[in-house]
Amino acid sequence: MFEKSSRFGFFLINETKHKIQIGKGGYEKGGQLQSTPMDKAFEAIKSFKQISQNLKSRKILIVATSALRDAPNKQQFVNRIKKELKLNIKIIDGSKEAYYGQVAVSNLLFVKNFFTIDTGGGSTEIAFVKNNKNIGTFSLDIGTVRLKELYFDKQDITGAKNYILNKITKIKNISKQFKNAIVLGGSNRAISTAIIKQNNYPLDIVHGFSYIVKENQNTLNAILQAKDNTALKKLGIKEDRYDTIKVGCFILQTILEYLSVKKVTTSQVGVREGVYLCDILRTQNHRFPSNFNISQRSLMDRFGNKNNNTHYTARLSNDIFDILKDSFKLKQKHKNILKIASILHKIGLMLNFHNNQKLSSNFILYGLDYGFCHKDRVLIATIINLTRKNRPKKKDIKKYKQLLPKIKTIKYLLFILKLSIMLSSRLDKQKHEFKFDKKNNMLLILSDNFSSAIKDEITKLPPYIDIVYKSFYD
Repeated sequence: MFEKSSRFGFFLINETKHKIQIGKGGYEKGGQLQSTPMDKAFEAIKSFKQISQNLKSRKILIVATSALRDAPNKQQFVNRIKKELKLNIKIIDGSKEAYYGQVAVSNLLFVKNFFTIDTGGGSTEIAFVKNNKNIGTFSLDIGTVRLKELYFDKQDITGAKNYILNKITKIKNISKQFKNAIVLGGSNRAISTAIIKQNNYPLDIVHGFSYIVKENQNTLNAILQAKDNTALKKLGIKEDRYDTIKVGCFILQTILEYLSVKKVTTSQVGVREGVYLCDILRTQNHRFPSNFNISQRSLMDRFGNKNNNTHYTARLSNDIFDILKDSFKLKQKHKNILKIASILHKIGLMLNFHNNQKLSSNFILYGLDYGFCHKDRVLIATIINLTRKNRPKKKDIKKYKQLLPKIKTIKYLLFILKLSIMLSSRLDKQKHEFKFDKKNNMLLILSDNFSSAIKDEITKLPPYIDIVYKSFYD
């Protein structure tokens, strides 16, 4: 369940799941929904409605995918939900399902050219996106429950592979334009979680996690060859995935190999978020406005303080970066890192003043969910946390070392951020009272109002560059 914090800002306030597998037992019977799974699905939707009412939801959106659209008796279930629960289920076709997943990824990840692999119980949806434009959506009858019942329960692994290959030949040509895949769906996320564990990856966040396929074949093979649930548990697979994870891994590995995929990025978002985004962005062609980041907006909506002067800090860091980037050998992408860090560095104040840097850092690390790769969110969180120190050491970045740039880069970014914070903290935020220049390896700070307090603060900064103060009127 999502709650809006502003026009386009939102955040997740409830996530309740029931693993139903409504198509279970039906794939060998012409897709007919069986009574027990239908009863379980009914009770799940009933409980979801109760939760929504308790949380005072203003709108409930329900979509049904592969199992229902394939079922000859689907109307029986849809009519029961409408009659007894007063809810309308929209059964979407495979192309729409693929589109919803693509909308979620396009808005909530950090990629422009990609194709999605969304594996569910009954089907796998694939969408191709180039330069942020959808160039094709496909729905293939390749699902974990479907293949388990038709092939794996009969130990017909060869038949399963031939079945998958026959289905994916239709996307072979278009897939040649892409080597990077975005994986969606519970099975694919579970596989990524296992890879995170096996690699001792320092960040326990699956959304945005990327891995090189060739380097992680051992983990994929270990899942496929696991002899029992104990072996799956050791690999990091959760109990609710034991029954289908091998099939899911087999499907993913077959597709990746056939399409020569080199790199996989994991998405925590999918059809659910796509449905919601299509609703709130219905007048925006299902895309957020340019230069809009949902995570930044949501954090500022909920925890920002208009009196914190952070946007002024961001303007100063932007100007200082332009002056010092060559001297400090910083990359252009670091400019946006500083901007976000400048705007969000005080959001922890809403909880505690004395530990606000650490709290802000944690907010960033676990709250900057959408639109940032892991390396960027870790870097932003790190330099915010280090504003408590003047001279960070290697031990301060040890935990996330593999995701961070060289410590020299971190020190320079921290220097610019702290200087910007110092300059912005004591001046009228409505006036851009500082200008900057560089001369003979000196940073010139021009202003008509230099206080001794500001100068004293700046002397505490490391001497990476000489700082000279100059009046506008000199």
